Amino acid sequence: MEYLLQVKIGALVGLLLLTLFFGSIPARVKWFRRTNGTETHRTVLSLISCFAGGVFLAACLLDIIPDYLSDINTELDNRNVKTSFPLPEFIMASGFFMVLILEKMVLNCQDIGGAQEERAPLISDNRNGHGHGHGASTDLESSGHHVHVDFQAHSPFRSFMLFLSLSLHSVFEGLAIGLQNTDSKVLEICIAILVHKSIIVFSLSVKLVQSAVRPLWVAAYIGVFAMMSPLGIAIGISVMEAQLAAGVLIQAVLEGLSAGTFIYITFMEILPHELNSPGKQLLKVFFILLGFSVMAGLTFIG
Repeated sequence: MEYLLQVKIGALVGLLLLTLFFGSIPARVKWFRRTNGTETHRTVLSLISCFAGGVFLAACLLDIIPDYLSDINTELDNRNVKTSFPLPEFIMASGFFMVLILEKMVLNCQDIGGAQEERAPLISDNRNGHGHGHGASTDLESSGHHVHVDFQAHSPFRSFMLFLSLSLHSVFEGLAIGLQNTDSKVLEICIAILVHKSIIVFSLSVKLVQSAVRPLWVAAYIGVFAMMSPLGIAIGISVMEAQLAAGVLIQAVLEGLSAGTFIYITFMEILPHELNSPGKQLLKVFFILLGFSVMAGLTFIG
């Protein structure tokens, strides 16, 4: 048991350091933060964002939702809960509407003159070459073809909800490591999560940067996100040591709410923003498929 504990602590430290490393790349490289660049710069940022969208889509459909449905159905069976009502799906829908209602309440409480970045519509009307608002509109200049990247279309509130959803899921991933009782299983799951989370945190960092979040807050988000899986490992170790099982149902319900939140962010923010902005539509779809395929391949291998 002593060696198993050492392996779990090693996994905890490794997850923390690698997540911080990959998350800091978009946050520290100034190229990702440029808001006034050439059309090529804008296109590359858009394609990176499309790749991130594919990653989040795969994480939603192939990782978060299946994990949640498996956990909640197992727990309901263990408690002999029999019902024709689709309870697992209802919990996910509750998470979806929770974010929708919360966002609309925030927007409704904002002052009209001081909330332009939160009032940007989900699907922008760029048919005339203009984006959201004034300072964040897409401005193609005839001389030099300079472009102002539409950062405000990525709402900071939605980026925060994305961060919150991914953080909750990371805690549950850490729990999967902390609750194992063999060192080989700990290493197997840890390696899979390391590869998976490295791509996720890079994509999350890109989204935070494109939401015009302040650098200090980006660093805080990435730092907190990096600690979520280690926190889950620590909780799992504590549960194993104390042999507690009362919180399994609560964990499953939280997974469902997190899955609903993730569905909202993926399908109502990330994908619509990229697919409804003009230019290189087929290339964008290719990069979405590329991001999805990478995560699908990792899921298949793992």
